[in-house]
Amino acid sequence: MESKRTVLIVEDEQEIADLVKFHLQHEGIEVTMTRSGRKALDLARQSKPDLVILDLMLPDLDGIEVCRRLREHDDTKEIPIVILTARGTEADIVAGIEMGADDYVTKPFSPRVLMARIQNAMRKRVNQGGESQQEGVLIRCNGKLIIDRERHVVSCHGKVVALTITEFEMLFMLAKRPGFVRTRDQIIATVHGPLTVLSQRTIDVHITAIRRKIEDFGEAIETVRGVGYRFTDGALVESD
Repeated sequence: MESKRTVLIVEDEQEIADLVKFHLQHEGIEVTMTRSGRKALDLARQSKPDLVILDLMLPDLDGIEVCRRLREHDDTKEIPIVILTARGTEADIVAGIEMGADDYVTKPFSPRVLMARIQNAMRKRVNQGGESQQEGVLIRCNGKLIIDRERHVVSCHGKVVALTITEFEMLFMLAKRPGFVRTRDQIIATVHGPLTVLSQRTIDVHITAIRRKIEDFGEAIETVRGVGYRFTDGALVESD
């Protein structure tokens, strides 16, 4: 029997937490809730939920710090994180993404849009376990950068690179078709889903993080001014 999917809601506004819980349970998802950032860290490490919905304004530990600690701990670093908060400035969104959040939803929010984001993030986590076969499973760039779609692992010069799920999807999307330009809107639609509304600045922040993490191969991701990004043909990408 297939086990139920599980979500940890970290939210100090009870009405919001109950609303999100209602919609999740309607989809057959088991829910655990807490209003404490510190308690959330313990719960995530103990139960390893399929996803964390995280508010930023918590009474004891800022949500950005919770996100950072989840990403640093081996037991929780792969768990998708969707930030749900009233702090919707560009600086807040950038901070959340830089700490490793996979998506960002601002209050007030549409439950339908939130559920679409959650389902998309959880679907990507299932795919990374090899349950879904996709084209271009393995991409090698000069033998030094390897993007393994089936194992959801990226290695650079023999070292594993710690990418978030969103960063991995963006890198894979660009690298599997070198030389082809992807607009920011195409990247958002492919990685986050067609219902997602994100600022193009958010994509730029993700790209900056990817470039930094893949070291010298970061130069292979070219900015096409006024259009978007492409993985340069000069990277000599081979797909298995």
